[in-house]
Amino acid sequence: MDLKVLFGQVVDAIEDWKASWGSYETHLATRVDGKDLADALGLYVERLGGNYPFFHPHYAGQMLKPPHPAAVVGYLAAQLINPNNHALDGGPPTGQMEKEVVRDLASMFHFPGDTLGHLTSGGTIANLEALWIARELHPTKSVAFSHEAHYTHARMSRVLGLRTVSIASDHSGRLDLDALEANLRKGTVGTVVATAGTTGVGAVDPIAEVLSLCRRYECRLHVDAAYGGFFTLLARSNSSPLNPDIKRHFRAIADADSVAVDPHKHGLQPYGCGAILFRDPSVGQYYHHDSPYTYFTSDELHLGEISLECSRAGASAGALWFTLQLFPLNADTGLGPIVAAGVRAARQWSERIDAEDGLALFLPPTLDIVTFYPVPTSNTVSQIDEASSAIFTRAMQEEDPVFLSLYRVDKAALLARARDLVADRDQARILRSVLMKPEHETVVADLHERIVNLAQKYD
Repeated sequence: MDLKVLFGQVVDAIEDWKASWGSYETHLATRVDGKDLADALGLYVERLGGNYPFFHPHYAGQMLKPPHPAAVVGYLAAQLINPNNHALDGGPPTGQMEKEVVRDLASMFHFPGDTLGHLTSGGTIANLEALWIARELHPTKSVAFSHEAHYTHARMSRVLGLRTVSIASDHSGRLDLDALEANLRKGTVGTVVATAGTTGVGAVDPIAEVLSLCRRYECRLHVDAAYGGFFTLLARSNSSPLNPDIKRHFRAIADADSVAVDPHKHGLQPYGCGAILFRDPSVGQYYHHDSPYTYFTSDELHLGEISLECSRAGASAGALWFTLQLFPLNADTGLGPIVAAGVRAARQWSERIDAEDGLALFLPPTLDIVTFYPVPTSNTVSQIDEASSAIFTRAMQEEDPVFLSLYRVDKAALLARARDLVADRDQARILRSVLMKPEHETVVADLHERIVNLAQKYD
């Protein structure tokens, strides 16, 4: 896609639309001197050059990548108008687009047709709204989530004044079912949060079994699929690279009470674009409020009537809508092959690590996150920590850098994999790579070779 050409077409189209409303003179106060603009733009672009190359497959560190060019074009087109999706009079077209993409997302999870939902500025707000509804429905009960759940649940629970229960996780980063049931038996938990793709290692909680426990003990299930939600596309595909058991847990999301998902993760969108979906549309009653100057242009539902956020960028809805015209939410076409490539890349790299004498796999990848560490010659936790940090730093300092990330783990998790380790520290940093760009599948061999060489240099 030639962005220069597409940007030109977008600007021309919006200028034509503006002209159709009649000409006017811009106010002198908004005009900018050409030299000042050029100088400021030069400085701005120079400052942006200090970013890491998130677009490149050699960037395999955090869960960062640029949006697809289609999303950029879609966002720009709406941004030049700057609609506000709080009320329909703030952006009738993008308001309708938001309703359509919410239906698409609900369909991806196999939620019912009357699902209530909207876009948010990200997973934090999407999960906040789920926790808020949990509080409104069960004001005297607590919310339970695992040790490995995203820290947003603890933080937002504090904001909401919610009591929380932290449930133990197993050594694979998944919520422990026995520990969960022991807490549910007390009758004090109103909502359980299960994670479909932890941001640390990409672990998927045993959602199917969690759902069964929630039904048995009459509590709600919210699924935090902010990171892993789009892997649901692969849950019903015979050609899916996902483990069959993981597919089963993704399919179980269909019966959850609510789910959060971030299109700005695997949905090819720019920040911030999250979404919250509620199975029961009657929870909309808890959003009820009045406004003296909005909601007058249409008798249809205004998205601000079912959202805690007020002003929200209509451009986010427009960009997602446009992107889904080109990459529909299908397993074997559209977006499915893009997320499947990351799963294959992670599996291929983990197999190479497993066969390497100088490296050890921390966990077999569930989705597209690979975790590993250099095998310590001194057989100590401290050397794992120091060697991982050294490789991480040196990889970025190479003439042709490779960008990884670090992940802090407890000594118990390491000892579960290497029982003869000397636990001279309580924690250690290990290496972590997020392979969320489909191009990663083409550079696995190169990434592996370069990390092996760096590990040997450290020795």
